[in-house]
Amino acid sequence: MQPSDISHSPVPPTLTEDGFLGDRLRILQPEKGFRAGIDSVFLAAAVPCRAGENVFEAGIGPGVAALCLLARTPDVAVTGVEVATRYVMICEENAKRNGVADRLRVIHADVRDALRRDQLGIPAPGSFAHAMVNPPFFDEARSTPSPHLLKSQAHAFGPDDLELWVKLLHAMLANRGSLTIMHRADALGQLLGSMQNRFGDIRIAPLFPRLGSVASRILVQGIKGSKAPLQILPGIVLHDDGNGFTPEAEAVLRDGAAFPLR
Repeated sequence: MQPSDISHSPVPPTLTEDGFLGDRLRILQPEKGFRAGIDSVFLAAAVPCRAGENVFEAGIGPGVAALCLLARTPDVAVTGVEVATRYVMICEENAKRNGVADRLRVIHADVRDALRRDQLGIPAPGSFAHAMVNPPFFDEARSTPSPHLLKSQAHAFGPDDLELWVKLLHAMLANRGSLTIMHRADALGQLLGSMQNRFGDIRIAPLFPRLGSVASRILVQGIKGSKAPLQILPGIVLHDDGNGFTPEAEAVLRDGAAFPLR
């Protein structure tokens, strides 16, 4: 997809239009509330999908990760679940504006209810080759609720929710399917606990803000049904001494390069 393929229809009030992948994508997001950024781009870059495969995303939001994945990999389809009605509408509009509406499906549902047998519209278990998620980063016990409803919904994440999300993603995956998660570095223990006995061949890639700093984010990827041991990868340094992006980070963020973990 080239920048000239993108729709330039007017931006609705209370939304902004942001460029991703060197403006190959133009994506609407709420002016206030949860706004996706480089975490979503790196999440998409790490999913090891190939043409013809399908990907499931929990909490798709405005669709930044899904659209980055679709721009990088031709003939891939993404199905996302999103609880907030407004984000469902924004994500669907973003897919139209960027010419991938035929490859992106958004389901309006709560991830926490998706495994219920009476939940309509949720794909059958084992339907996907890959799954990805950038879970809300703050739980209700540790954060002050946002005055903006969408942001509050995105960040209201109880202590048991991560376990439920990983359980859902595990169920959605075919055997030997991959799960890729972007999260805070200090959530690693909880992540590994939720993946135990569900995923193996787990790869951990730290994202360091600068050389010599501690990791602020981690990408964690596992394979359903694998018994292979865990590996900690070198990761990536995001910023150089001048506060710009390093060439390695720039390749992912601007050029749409993959960030393979395996």
